[in-house]
Amino acid sequence: MRLRVEFTTEPFDLDEAPAHALVAREVVETAALDAVDVGPFGNTAEGGADAVLGAVDALLRRSLEAGATRISLQVNVVGEDAR
Repeated sequence: MRLRVEFTTEPFDLDEAPAHALVAREVVETAALDAVDVGPFGNTAEGGADAVLGAVDALLRRSLEAGATRISLQVNVVGEDAR
């Protein structure tokens, strides 16, 4: 199964990326994912279910530890397995 996760971390800071945003970026960029798109207002990552779910776990834990006060995410099944 292939999954896509879309996420944002808060609080926002348009002048400088906060520590929790940098941690979230590091998590998805170093995970075994097939596609990663990091932007100022939203981020997406795609890959196999185990890789995405593992990255989501690390993303939540590490971003909260780095000061995130809110993390919004959505996970979708994509590709051939989407129903």
